[in-house]
Amino acid sequence: MGDVFVYWDNSNIFHEAQRLAEERNGTPGARYSVRIHFGNLLRLAHADRKLKMAFAAGSIPPEMQNLWNRMENAGVEVRLFDRGDFGRGERQVPDGWLQQRMMENALRYFEEPGVAVLLTGDGAGYSDGYGFHTTLELLHGRGWGIEVLSWRHSCKRQMREWAEANGVFVSLDDYYDAITFREPSRPGYPLAPPRRAEELDLSGRPMV
Repeated sequence: MGDVFVYWDNSNIFHEAQRLAEERNGTPGARYSVRIHFGNLLRLAHADRKLKMAFAAGSIPPEMQNLWNRMENAGVEVRLFDRGDFGRGERQVPDGWLQQRMMENALRYFEEPGVAVLLTGDGAGYSDGYGFHTTLELLHGRGWGIEVLSWRHSCKRQMREWAEANGVFVSLDDYYDAITFREPSRPGYPLAPPRRAEELDLSGRPMV
């Protein structure tokens, strides 16, 4: 199989990590201190294979700026969208930008298809003929390997089952302790105790 192309929908990944943090730690405060460990999640995506390109869509809030800087320094193309722009759907605009990158690469590398690794939390739009699921099917039909990395309970069942049958589905739940960490609380605002990300173990990570 060819080189790896990563497409990262950060909003869905982060918001579901917040929900899981609250669930696993038994305290509402955990959701406010949990963060995504960028290096480990990107490594989980490419799984030490050759990374040809990586794209990430996210939102503008300043508290995320350190993450965007780290992504860009690692060669990830980042595109940010204003979550306050209610004239456009928060989900459709970032999703559409990532889908456009996917189709552009499918055309650009028509004779040498790679592995499309999608990090997302949904599969919305498939029944209406659009969305990530439809785009993945188009790439698969042109010889691309398909890997979907998502939180199990937030991913649309139809897309998850399709990925399991036609490529690979990786449940992020299985890597939660390695791809997230918790920041220390601010003085006077006690939340959940801080936690470092565990070492990432790729030995059980399936690949196409």
